[in-house]
Amino acid sequence: MTKNSETHNSSRIGWLRAAVLGANDGIVSTASLLIGVAAASTTHNTLVLTGIAGLVAGAMSMAAGEYVSVHSQADTEHADLSKEKKEIETKPVAEHRELAEIYIGRGVEPALAAQVANQLMAHDALGSHARDELGISETLSAKPLSAAFASAMSFIVGAILPVAVTLIAPIENVIVWISIMSLAFLASLGAAAAKAGGAPLLRGAWRVTFWGALAMLITAVVGRVFGTLV
Repeated sequence: MTKNSETHNSSRIGWLRAAVLGANDGIVSTASLLIGVAAASTTHNTLVLTGIAGLVAGAMSMAAGEYVSVHSQADTEHADLSKEKKEIETKPVAEHRELAEIYIGRGVEPALAAQVANQLMAHDALGSHARDELGISETLSAKPLSAAFASAMSFIVGAILPVAVTLIAPIENVIVWISIMSLAFLASLGAAAAKAGGAPLLRGAWRVTFWGALAMLITAVVGRVFGTLV
């Protein structure tokens, strides 16, 4: 008998979410920052330094924020699992009935649901309740360190792109260069994320590009207004 090698897109959900969020934020926030500063009028060296500072600060912020957020989720999961473990030890009959009712609600015949619940409780009671009652599985469980690392690295990759454009673009046309290239990067990122997640490519590309363009436009207007006032 050959081992089932079937894979599903949901197995990528943990790292894909953090990676896409980080790269998208890296492009949008860094490009918007550069466009806003450029719109307020500045030198090429100052603009490059601004981009690098935004890259470093953004990467650290993404890592810290993702770690704290996902760690909070992990703490909640651990608390729920501890509570469920205690209930299984102190009220096994009620927990067996609860598991059987879950399967009945999914369309399984009562007698068969009771039999399945009995076998699963004997095999891995906590794992069965975690999966079917709490919705916690190994694939979807919170992993703070991996999420923080993925967010930071993907932010850096995303932020490097508009900074690199700033390095090579002439200062008189730098806003146009950053805008066009960043939107192209965002469209590619959206399409790649959609493909990895099994979603329509065009929808993924358009969604990311639209919000990125809006952020850069607003920042450019703010930079122009404050640059004029100052």
